[in-house]
Amino acid sequence: MERLYKPARVVELQNKYGFRFTKSLGQNFLIDGNIVRNIADLAQINKEDYVLEIGPGIGTLSEEIALRCKKLVSIEIDESLKELLKESLPYDNVKVIFKDIMKLDLKQLVEEEFQNKAIKIVANLPYYITTPIVSKLIESGIEIESMTFMIQKEVAKRFSAKPSTKDYGSLSVFIQFYSNVSYEFSVSKNSFIPKPNVDSAVVKLEMKEEIPEIDTEKFFKIVKAAFSKRRKTILNALSTYGFNLEKTSILKALNLSNIDPRRRGETLTIDEFAVLTINFPSLGGDKD
Repeated sequence: MERLYKPARVVELQNKYGFRFTKSLGQNFLIDGNIVRNIADLAQINKEDYVLEIGPGIGTLSEEIALRCKKLVSIEIDESLKELLKESLPYDNVKVIFKDIMKLDLKQLVEEEFQNKAIKIVANLPYYITTPIVSKLIESGIEIESMTFMIQKEVAKRFSAKPSTKDYGSLSVFIQFYSNVSYEFSVSKNSFIPKPNVDSAVVKLEMKEEIPEIDTEKFFKIVKAAFSKRRKTILNALSTYGFNLEKTSILKALNLSNIDPRRRGETLTIDEFAVLTINFPSLGGDKD
């Protein structure tokens, strides 16, 4: 059977089922066999793996995963793809669930479909909703071994950015607090039908076995405040954010954390933010 990443096969399925791309869903289907194989290789999919995929489209990447894994569950929001996917993914180890990933109970899904085993997540994510999806996955409490994503190149840079770089921000800290991120490779617009307006990149998130034992809500509020005014010093950014704290108490917390108050927030590492969180006063009166 001709593989799904062949452009002629994509067009054939489109015509057969009268499928039309929906711009609002960010549908761009992968048609580069090398990229498909590289993503599956990077995710290290093997016959013992349980895999969750988000946004299979016509099943280009799904097919490659299905040929390698024990079980694949793909979540697709577009019900107009139902009949097409029945033909394109005729594999016993594949289940397609037509739901909105943002409305799914992920714990229930993993319990029912994977018997609460650790899973790998692979996806060519819709660019307009990348961050909400990744945030939901991370915060869901399910056991994730790794996540391999094709996303917008600019977002991939932010995921993997290091301190003191222009791409480093609160999103970088959030992703890297929970995972070790690697920016793997860029992907040309020409690898998709239709061509997206932006370049893409593949990132891999290896979930950390241990994260700092701190108040994470407080941690991320401090991070958000630190990046709220990038040009200000960390002291001024935290003092003017709206925490209802005296500047002297914030200065004391910085000094206790061995952080120069003249530094900018974008220079702080995750470990430094963690120490600052421990030394920072209570945020009982801060704003959201």
